[in-house]
Amino acid sequence: MSTNINAVKKNKVPLRQCVGCKEMRSKKELLRIVRTEEGHVMLDPTGRKNGRGAYICPSRDCLKLAIKNHGLNRTLKCEVGESVYEELEKELEALEKPE
Repeated sequence: MSTNINAVKKNKVPLRQCVGCKEMRSKKELLRIVRTEEGHVMLDPTGRKNGRGAYICPSRDCLKLAIKNHGLNRTLKCEVGESVYEELEKELEALEKPE
């Protein structure tokens, strides 16, 4: 039996598509929005909540594109309320401001 000592195992990096700009990025670079089984749509900072998920880049431009092309509605298969978009806008503002 021969084993290659120099072989390095490479882990796959999970990629997800932004619902705004449609760009494929690492899952860790994106924000996750989840629709729970009860039908609530919310931001998922941990990325581990149960439910149908959608991913978006942490930029206002991508959020505007997602609103314009109804990306969240289509991906989450439900009507996303204005309050969810307002919450996302506030979250993006908090991420963009240096502390």
